[in-house]
Amino acid sequence: MDIFTRRLTSSFLFFLFLSFTEAKEILVGGKTDAWKIPSSESDSLNRWAEKSRFRIGDSLVWKYDGVKDSVLQVTKEAYASCNTSNSIAEYKDGNTKVTLDRSGPFYFISGAKGHCEQGQKLHVVVLSQKHRYTGISPAPSPAEIEGPAIAPTSSAAGLKAGFLVTLGVVVLGLF
Repeated sequence: MDIFTRRLTSSFLFFLFLSFTEAKEILVGGKTDAWKIPSSESDSLNRWAEKSRFRIGDSLVWKYDGVKDSVLQVTKEAYASCNTSNSIAEYKDGNTKVTLDRSGPFYFISGAKGHCEQGQKLHVVVLSQKHRYTGISPAPSPAEIEGPAIAPTSSAAGLKAGFLVTLGVVVLGLF
């Protein structure tokens, strides 16, 4: 293999590695006014989360009116019962950023009175390192959340990975 081919291969592999390890800031609900009581079950933030992929190092970002509402990170039990009295963390600034620092479930509820009971809550599952590249998020078990199970869907990351691998095979095949 000549030096040009080795450098091209090394550069491609480095680019591929970086594309998978990049932490992202993810706007909750995909829009600034998403932290509110949902108008319907299909408008639920959990529906949005089921379609998203969360990795260790990613950050969730909430944009909301900090005078009228807050974000509480809570346990699974507090999430299920909408208990706001003993949160893990409380955010009231209106521009909250929480880094997902481990794999597994994270639970968030509104701190505004009665909002959680009306559906203003969020449950995300962060992929473990060993599942990092699959592009498929494990569905939470029925014991973790209430409601109908939703089948996992493919993600843009999985399509990107497939494209990059195909491109790499084509480039290497040229030499």
